[in-house]
Amino acid sequence: QVQLVESGGGLVQAGDSLRLSCAASGRTFSSYWMGWFRQAPGKERQFVAAISANGGNTVYANSAKGRFTIARDNAKNTMTLQMNSLKPEDTAVYYCAATSKTYYTGPTDFRSWGQGTQVTVSS
Repeated sequence: QVQLVESGGGLVQAGDSLRLSCAASGRTFSSYWMGWFRQAPGKERQFVAAISANGGNTVYANSAKGRFTIARDNAKNTMTLQMNSLKPEDTAVYYCAATSKTYYTGPTDFRSWGQGTQVTVSS
């Protein structure tokens, strides 16, 4: 399994922007689909966005479309989530995720997770 470490979370106001980063260890990073999930207190973990191994395909949850952008830099073994126009509903612990599956079928493909980084958006 790859080792994933998230960073960049914090406390911001509604309407602000924030960029989360995920650093991955291992030599197979460039072969993995990567994704971002979030989990608010008392709620199930929710899919946010995913990106294919070569960055050619991206998938967004409806809540993220138009506001969030997922990207990756395979040369640096990093992935980012640029979050704009943040809302209080975006408050959650955000997790970096990875899957070794060659063909992505959906959020349930992800099984490897980072430790999470807290994002809090005040109203």
